[in-house]
Amino acid sequence: MLQRVSLITKPGSGLADKAAATLERLLSNKGVQVTRDAITPGDQAVIILGGDGTLLHVAEQAYLQGIPILGINMGGLGFLTEVHIEELERAVNDLIEESFLLDRRMVLQVEVIPAGKGEGATYFALNEAVITKSPLSQIISLSTWVNGAFLTTYRGDGLIISTPTGSTAYNLSAGGPLIHPNIEAMVLTPICPFALSARPLLLDSDMEIEVHIPDSGTPPHLNQEITVVIDGQQHERIGPKDRLVIRRAPGHLKLFKSPSRDYFAILREKLGWAAGTAGNCPAG
Repeated sequence: MLQRVSLITKPGSGLADKAAATLERLLSNKGVQVTRDAITPGDQAVIILGGDGTLLHVAEQAYLQGIPILGINMGGLGFLTEVHIEELERAVNDLIEESFLLDRRMVLQVEVIPAGKGEGATYFALNEAVITKSPLSQIISLSTWVNGAFLTTYRGDGLIISTPTGSTAYNLSAGGPLIHPNIEAMVLTPICPFALSARPLLLDSDMEIEVHIPDSGTPPHLNQEITVVIDGQQHERIGPKDRLVIRRAPGHLKLFKSPSRDYFAILREKLGWAAGTAGNCPAG
């Protein structure tokens, strides 16, 4: 029985605030306790009113606490916030009656290991970890290993390490492949690579990726001002001889599925693909 949920709204959105007030009344009338704009231990669900950025803002916390997320899209481009605002009341009833289906989404664990003796940081990414240069930097150089074997040194504007969920985000804009979220994999996608032969690479989810930041003087003409960005939310500067270790995180983040549309319908809608005539799938 649903008893407690947290409700997160897009900051500064009057439409989201209005929908939140309606949603809070609906839930309260059903005897559900609502916490606004914060996730608290014991919550049985997190309801997002906004877009993918709002969802990503709390994804790490929800993952770590094992709380599923229901994303209600407020009109922007949203692959993660699958439920339309027009479906709000139906979604709430499905949530209360526990008739929703859940997607289990792979998460990345990203460790930043400093060159010195200082303690590193660990992040969790639903979409991607992006290693990128500053606006004033020249081409950066990123030496990359997979399962301890040297892969290559990427030279360019940076490197995206993406989950299947994140394949529709920055990875897609950078020319990476679309990956169905049921496929557990990681994709390495170089950003504006110097070498035309550098192409996206799909890896098994059980592999470990290690990226080394060369000394800023090697080669001497490179100005290596580098940042790692986690899901567009968290940023950390990384320096010469620092390392990043990226692997699949334990477990999954759970997302409530849309009650009316499947994954391919969402792709058609968000990417503007022609729907055509559905008909019946021809027999093989």
